[in-house]
Amino acid sequence: MKIYPVILSGGSGTRLWPLSRAALPKQLLALVSDRTMLQETALRLSGIPGMMAPLMVCGNDHRFMIAEQMREIGIVPMGIMLEPEGRNTAPAVAAAAHYLMATEPDAVMLVLPADHVINDVPAFHAAIARASSAVAAGALATFGIVPSGPETGYGYIRRGEAVPASDGCFSVARFVEKPDLATAQSFIDDGSYLWNSGMFLFSAARYLEELASLRPDIAACAKKAVSDGYRDLDFCRLHEASFAACPSESIDYAVMEHTRHAVVVPADIGWSDVGSWSALWEVQQSDAQGNVLRGDVYTDEVSNSLIRAESRMVAVIGVSDVVVVETNDAVLVVHKDQVQKVKQVVDHLKKLKRNEHINHTRVYRPWGCYEGIDAGERFQVKRIIVNPGQILSLQMHHHRAEHWVVVTGTARVTCGEVVKLLTENESTYIPIGVTHRLENPGKLPLHLIEVQSGSYLGEDDIVRFEDMYKRRQ
Repeated sequence: MKIYPVILSGGSGTRLWPLSRAALPKQLLALVSDRTMLQETALRLSGIPGMMAPLMVCGNDHRFMIAEQMREIGIVPMGIMLEPEGRNTAPAVAAAAHYLMATEPDAVMLVLPADHVINDVPAFHAAIARASSAVAAGALATFGIVPSGPETGYGYIRRGEAVPASDGCFSVARFVEKPDLATAQSFIDDGSYLWNSGMFLFSAARYLEELASLRPDIAACAKKAVSDGYRDLDFCRLHEASFAACPSESIDYAVMEHTRHAVVVPADIGWSDVGSWSALWEVQQSDAQGNVLRGDVYTDEVSNSLIRAESRMVAVIGVSDVVVVETNDAVLVVHKDQVQKVKQVVDHLKKLKRNEHINHTRVYRPWGCYEGIDAGERFQVKRIIVNPGQILSLQMHHHRAEHWVVVTGTARVTCGEVVKLLTENESTYIPIGVTHRLENPGKLPLHLIEVQSGSYLGEDDIVRFEDMYKRRQ
């Protein structure tokens, strides 16, 4: 059986603010290991018989980061499908199913969120093998996590009777929304309830057949979004209007709760969706005091806490059961019992139209990244890093001039009709309204300091004339 993994990389992970932000959500961060959660998701599929290259599904803003993260670990995706906007999992998976069937009509899909932790990879592989027998017989399989205790942050699946001639699969008696603590405890006592992982295995054709029967509106929109989609560099763009017209619905609500062909595979795989800072503390190795520490951290009389320093030294003294997360533009301090309220901070920032929930001070672009160093009235200073061989767009600004100073590497600078090479400690000036471009022709990263001055310094003051990445204004 050929299995095509479909890795869903949407979502913003607001409950892991200030580390996770809209422009750099949790699946693109290295939270548990030295690799990002997306990379770990792709790598743990290695060694499964019949496993094909993954199909990635993501939003437009993350496409280049996802492509680069896959390149870093030596994985060439089958494709990277771009959602014009988030419409939940049922439409995304339907679009992926149509995409796969154009190549392989008998494709079997392994649907995986990009931001889960699975500590027991061999057990995960074994669960996929058990599900495969039921899927070959036409079932739609979901993976139910054997619960380690009463959890109010997850939905539940009650398993029914064992499926005949299957290897450890059960019928689905019912799906249950996230319960209160007393109800969750009753589920644990009952013994027939599993956590709903949001992972699935089914044939693309079977899923589309059930979707067309149960939610023909979603099926029709998804089909048109793929058929009218188009290539953009190495990406597959879904047709914007067709996908936007698709109702927003999860696989569970649209299909799994209503189909007669759902089965659940119990899986004891060390799983977490890392939906909060306390969940991240639980899945990581702690020290003798129960602390999970990362970065330049000093502690004294601290226990059962998660402390993470990203840009400076953090000292914590005489507390227990807290989360302290420092970035260079925000600090979070919260008791582990209150971490679900972190989302309220993000809502507050949105209401005030601030940017700390959108970007870090380091902002990633297809060509590299830039980082704010200083800013004031009519000026700001940035550190720019351009990766080898990369080229910024040919552009101009209506309201600002720029001074560039090369720190390391070589820059090819276009300013009006003049093209010149700059090396370490050399500089140039870009006047207001002059067409310009920055390139790195070398084999090492180009580090450059940019000083902007003018009446308006927003990122939307960019008029692009040429762009190798085909970005829009």
